[in-house]
Amino acid sequence: MATASPSVFLLMVNGQVESAQFPEYDDLYCKYCFVYGQDWAPTAGLEEGISQITSKSQDMRQALVWNFPIDVTFKSTNPYGWPQIVLSVYGPDVFGNDVVRGYGAVHVPFSPGRHKRTIPMFVPESTSKLQKFTSWFTGRRPEYTDPKVVAQGEGREVTRVRSQGFVTLLFNVVTKDMRKLGYNTGPLDTQGVSWPSPPQGFPQ
Repeated sequence: MATASPSVFLLMVNGQVESAQFPEYDDLYCKYCFVYGQDWAPTAGLEEGISQITSKSQDMRQALVWNFPIDVTFKSTNPYGWPQIVLSVYGPDVFGNDVVRGYGAVHVPFSPGRHKRTIPMFVPESTSKLQKFTSWFTGRRPEYTDPKVVAQGEGREVTRVRSQGFVTLLFNVVTKDMRKLGYNTGPLDTQGVSWPSPPQGFPQ
């Protein structure tokens, strides 16, 4: 009896939000969430999370280490809208208010295996010196009402931002049934030597 061909493929992602470099700040925590296309749906794990507060290491690196776990599984019928992870980092200002210290986003790696990504972070800027002073004085810094806009291009060109810090992520990626649906995601097994190529429709 012939087995039915699969109609969806699975993308399994685990790993961690490992650490960050924010030379000017300390005592930070991180939030993450996933953004994906209409054909995608989570089947297991957590789509979002919030880490513990961490302080800088005492060595020369002065790294902010979270090692906060990520574990989620998606299903989809096509690669369009491949999931992105959006990061938001927060910490106290001089008045003790929690303010955003950085936003960033990156696509989940499309090839199976272990991957490390370092994401440059940025923060929105006030458009005038008066707004900047007012936001500093009141503790209400410019921030996005929905961090998921970081993963979208619409309206980003009218937002003034400033680069600030880096966050390092570790991904372990497993895919299932992509090859059966006609998508080449790299070697057939861990001993393969072919290089991964992006699936059709995946943004490069």
